[in-house]
Amino acid sequence: MRNQMIKVGCAVPKLKIANVDFNSHSIISLIRKNRDCSILVFPELSLTGYSCGDLFFQQALLDRCLDALIDIASATIDLKGMTVVIGLPVRFRNSLYNCAAYLSQGEILGIVPKINIPNYGEFYERRWFASGKDILSQSLSVKDELIPFGCNLLFEDEKTQAIISTDICEDLWVMDKPSTKACMAGSNITVNLSASDETISKDDYRRNLVSMQSGSCYSTYIYCSSGMDESSTDLVFSGHCLIANNGSLLNETIFPKSDSVIKAIIDLKQNEYNRLHQSTFDNFSEDDFFDYLPCNVQPLGGKPEIKASELSALLSENHYAVSKTPFVPENDLVRKERCQEILRIQANGLATRVRNTGIKNLVIGVSGGLDSTLALLVCQEAKKLVPDISILGYTMPNKGNTSSLTYHNSIDLMVELGIKPQIVPIDEGVKVHLADIGHSDKYEGSFDTAYENAQARYRTYILMDCANMNNGLVVGTGDLSELALGWCTYNGDHMSMYAVNTSIPKTLVKYIVETYALTLADDKLKKVLLSIVDTPITPELTPTLDGEISQKTEEKIGKYDLNDFFLYYHLRFASSPEMIMALACVAYPHLDKSAIKEALIRFYKRFYSQQFKRSCLPDGPKVGSVTLSPRGDYRMPSDADVSMIISLLEKC
Repeated sequence: MRNQMIKVGCAVPKLKIANVDFNSHSIISLIRKNRDCSILVFPELSLTGYSCGDLFFQQALLDRCLDALIDIASATIDLKGMTVVIGLPVRFRNSLYNCAAYLSQGEILGIVPKINIPNYGEFYERRWFASGKDILSQSLSVKDELIPFGCNLLFEDEKTQAIISTDICEDLWVMDKPSTKACMAGSNITVNLSASDETISKDDYRRNLVSMQSGSCYSTYIYCSSGMDESSTDLVFSGHCLIANNGSLLNETIFPKSDSVIKAIIDLKQNEYNRLHQSTFDNFSEDDFFDYLPCNVQPLGGKPEIKASELSALLSENHYAVSKTPFVPENDLVRKERCQEILRIQANGLATRVRNTGIKNLVIGVSGGLDSTLALLVCQEAKKLVPDISILGYTMPNKGNTSSLTYHNSIDLMVELGIKPQIVPIDEGVKVHLADIGHSDKYEGSFDTAYENAQARYRTYILMDCANMNNGLVVGTGDLSELALGWCTYNGDHMSMYAVNTSIPKTLVKYIVETYALTLADDKLKKVLLSIVDTPITPELTPTLDGEISQKTEEKIGKYDLNDFFLYYHLRFASSPEMIMALACVAYPHLDKSAIKEALIRFYKRFYSQQFKRSCLPDGPKVGSVTLSPRGDYRMPSDADVSMIISLLEKC
């Protein structure tokens, strides 16, 4: 597969104001120490220091900057896959410009002038620098060599398809950011050479600006600000460096030690997917505005084409973090807030359906499992929004198949929530139905789907009729993971009148129920909910073993954490099967590669073959970034062929 993973970095070197020789040596030292970077960015005016004041007019300083620029470029001659960006003052015709210079493989690739020149508060840049807003596609002579010069330069690497644009400090803080237009023209990485002093809470604002710009532009944003060596007289600089991608902050440092470098690995394929997927992300209309210049951005490991096993090894070596549960936040506080927010969205969706239909009786099957528990909690929360809602809870045990644990949990849950349990045994009705179709009333083994599904459909049949009898609305309990894998009975638990869990993966369902339990003051209800959280996931459609659960879902379709991992990358970024394989090997290093491959092949086969169930889903609220509703996020033919995907995996 094509390798579009790159490593980017921010470097804050030791610095002496107006000492170009010292500063260039510091920059060269950091470049050589960080040759593993594909892109390495230094702060604004890093060659002279930002706070030179009127020394910027000194001819000796400006002349030495150009000499040093050539020296630094020469230091990159053996670094074939790195592009370095440094800041310096540059004379052009009758003005002085605050610039970013791009260097690679011994060459000065191009120089970009700053557009927005601040002249307020503590900033007096217009005293020294002109705006580069009208400098387009010009050339600048550096020691008899013509160098591209202009604010419309983009730097492109054909191997990784990295396209780099430039903001310089204030350019990020204005409404019309240069990087926005550049991203519309194809840039997927923006570097920002900055010198931003610290004041109270400014770091939070700066952090939000960087994250939001990377998110709105579906791009990588590399922000590198001047370090403490700039701090003097009236200002303090913090060396605040941030690397964000698609709205997520990947790495950050503030007030670091001297010679600080932070790095992050970027998957440019994810940026590409977001732009292709978001149809409102349009192309820049003035095609000839930007000049595209070649640069060198090495892919991770230096291999443009890479195998899944090679990529996973490289990612592990670089300590690339891949969450085992990408749907579930790892931070406890964030996870708690996320779970509470999801429950609120679900409840409001259900409350809206109740108001619009005028049907106030909610009919729900309560099995004692996670999904029906979450759906019941959603009903309870909806009742807080629409107080005249009435919840009719039904548990439908099948003698010999329903375990004592799940049965009592279902009863106890309803009692503790103040709901009168409606107990409707289904064993006799299922026996009659099986006899009517000529099937034994006994389970005939692991391929006896008629026996298993007869129970699921009979339960749905009961719930629908009870809803009709009580002028009610059947609340569905199935979750996103079950729909993805087709682990639901067509026209059985697959069907309802409003499916509240339809876009919540199984791994997240567990945490929502657990979070709800841990916020309760009611110890009895908390105990029941935590018991349900600890119960093995099961449809209980086969005989128990001495009253204990025998049918465990994950033994049939694989662990839900792995399936949800595959589902996340398949839906969220349309990642290739090789990429998903590589990421899974990083996230689950304790699992054998062959086991992961087997699980991924099983996932794809089930996902492709079960689309027909998703094509006729009941309504339900979207709560996260992905859902499988055919009316919303996901449209897929039911007869798609999975063989190409499987063949790619078999080569991994």
